[in-house]
Amino acid sequence: MLLGITSPIVTAVPGFHSPWERTAGIDELARIAEAADRLGFDHLTCSEHVAVPVEIAEQRGGTYWDPLATLSFLAARTTNIRLVTQVLVLGYHHPLAIAKRYGTLDLISNGRLVLGFGVGSIEEEFDLLGGEFAGRGAIADDALAALRASMSRERPSYEGTHFTYDGLVIDPHAVQQQVPFWIGGFTPRSLRRARELGTGWVPFGLPHDKLREMLDAAPLPDGFEVVLGAGRPIDPIGEADRTRRAIDRTRDAGATIVNVQIAATSADHYVEQLEALAALEENR
Repeated sequence: MLLGITSPIVTAVPGFHSPWERTAGIDELARIAEAADRLGFDHLTCSEHVAVPVEIAEQRGGTYWDPLATLSFLAARTTNIRLVTQVLVLGYHHPLAIAKRYGTLDLISNGRLVLGFGVGSIEEEFDLLGGEFAGRGAIADDALAALRASMSRERPSYEGTHFTYDGLVIDPHAVQQQVPFWIGGFTPRSLRRARELGTGWVPFGLPHDKLREMLDAAPLPDGFEVVLGAGRPIDPIGEADRTRRAIDRTRDAGATIVNVQIAATSADHYVEQLEALAALEENR
């Protein structure tokens, strides 16, 4: 099933967050992950922010579970579902730190890692972590090239504009020969970066007609994944027809994988919604 879920609980973005999530914890999240895994969903997500300024948190939320700790826990509770960072901010990390930490996650999850990356947008967070906000796009391009050269290798070697290394051992490392890289963003530059340095694109904040226009103007490599959100949270039990239409519209816009957010009143209700959504997809 080419449907993935934007994980509940791990973020609290205003307008996309239900009250029950505020008091839910890892047990509820694991039950949802196990259900999504059993039902054949493609992936679940976890995004990254370390410390969000208060005034920005009021708009974008301040709850962001750490993706490495969260996805590692869920890896132990699931078997097939892919584990996606959506997104990891490239400027917060040295490429080899990502290669080691997330390569280990790829190992312990038996090759289920997908690395979603973004260039970042919160200058205060860059300053806090010692990253370079100005010119972060060029740094991200070099970091992506370095990661592609290093992610699955015991002795990586790379020489670039911002990162150069050789003579090092990274063990363990990723077991997939090519860990999927999904690039987040909404600009033509982000799509260019995804086509040249990634294996997929995760656009956001763009209307479907604009997305279709951008995709039609950019030849995509074979196997390239376009991961689009289906809009506001869907209600497969209460609004089955609207749910089908929302997914169809997203696929028509060019999605190869549809990312959904589920409306629910509890973890149990969330699982029931997943079961209803899986049945809708099966009965098409």
